[in-house]
Amino acid sequence: MRNKFYITTSIAYTNAAPHIGYALELIQADFLARLQRSGGQNVLFLTGTDEHGLKIARSAASQNKTPQAFVDSLSRKFKGLKKVLDLSFDDFIRTSDKKRHIPGAIALWKKLEAKGDLYPHNYKGMYCAGCEAFIKEKDLVDGLCPIHKRAPEEVEERNWFFRLSRYSSELQALLKSGELQIYPESRRNEMLALIKSGLEDVSFSRPKDKVGWGIPVPGDSTQTMYVWCDALSNYISAIGYGQDEIEFRKWWPADVHLVGKDIIRFHALIWPAMLLSAGLHLPKKIFVHGFINVEGEKMSKSLGNVVDPYELAEKYGSDAVRYYFLREIPSDEDGDFGYGKLEDRYNGDLANGFGNFASRVTTLAARLDKISIKEFELDQVLTQKIVETEKNIAYYAERFKLHEATRCIWDLVKEGDVYLNSSRPWELKEDDPRFLKIILNLIALLEKTSELAALIIPRAALKVKAAIKHSESGVIRVKKLSPIFPKINE
Repeated sequence: MRNKFYITTSIAYTNAAPHIGYALELIQADFLARLQRSGGQNVLFLTGTDEHGLKIARSAASQNKTPQAFVDSLSRKFKGLKKVLDLSFDDFIRTSDKKRHIPGAIALWKKLEAKGDLYPHNYKGMYCAGCEAFIKEKDLVDGLCPIHKRAPEEVEERNWFFRLSRYSSELQALLKSGELQIYPESRRNEMLALIKSGLEDVSFSRPKDKVGWGIPVPGDSTQTMYVWCDALSNYISAIGYGQDEIEFRKWWPADVHLVGKDIIRFHALIWPAMLLSAGLHLPKKIFVHGFINVEGEKMSKSLGNVVDPYELAEKYGSDAVRYYFLREIPSDEDGDFGYGKLEDRYNGDLANGFGNFASRVTTLAARLDKISIKEFELDQVLTQKIVETEKNIAYYAERFKLHEATRCIWDLVKEGDVYLNSSRPWELKEDDPRFLKIILNLIALLEKTSELAALIIPRAALKVKAAIKHSESGVIRVKKLSPIFPKINE
């Protein structure tokens, strides 16, 4: 299909309620999806939940729930973020879905097996239940998992393994040539360093008597699929892999995978190797974002600083949350969340910035009962500013510097304030031709700024759109807007 854009987030692990780290990824993907739609692309924006594994089974048991009931409850919370954060994702895949997902995962397993890339092997080593991953001794810190600060379990078992090592040279060539693009470049270099140090084959299943909550291995009732084939396959199962070839070919390959830096190895090495084994195209780009700290500290349950996006949106509004994460958090680095910082951004950029500009323009324009457009050309300086802004947004979005793209839009808001303050229309009478020209320029600029800002603050943009009505006869009627973003603590 021409003009298609398939964008995915990683799927959230349903062991705990959503936090702002995952909300960040969703908001970033939403910005990119909205931008592509605004350019006329046919967009498919996918997200979902990863619902199998030992940790989930244990968590469900601790609450006296079945694993299915446990993940059903949490999956609803993740899916509910669509309304809470005004997200525009088109599809939501669940790995426990027996109709949509599991057939695709099984089809992929069989492809890898037919290629000769799966084989049974005895494994003895360490396993971190928190990570749901096998871990090497060299990766431990003082004998503990560096993420969960717990000693891994000693494991000895017979599993199916995937021949990741077979694809080392091919993966290296794809990364070096840029055929598989990873942003930022530092993450690509990390993956090249891992390849250079030597890729080992990876465990692809677990014994059913240890991990019963998952997808059974085809042809081996003693084993359960491990996360690689179970979860990573969501990107293709959601678009019909193994069931609807036409739909699958319509959307694959993915144009962008968005992932956190903690799972880049899975997406940049294991997943591409699986696709090569299955004879499928690789995703075009992988964008890796950083983590969100809270007031300078890592977010964790033990510190009690996990921030709930539901509560955040209820307190400040979805637009404020979306704007903060896109503007304040560097897209490709770690960032810091703080309530004071959010309120500063809210008052400075939303209340005093976009909101104040919209109120000033509509207040002035509302002085005219109706505005008839006969011949009007937007001020050349303003036209150039808009063109430059659009080019800059595209430039930064292409490089996944969404914080810079956001800044460009608010720079245009500042240009509007400059024009308004320099033209001083409030000093002119309504029947003065200069007043009408200035108002038309301001309306055009506000509408364009609002159109761009809708990528970030869609609710506010809708309010602006509702305040400015165009008729087919070329008449504009403008309704005065009350403050879109009432100031906080003032």
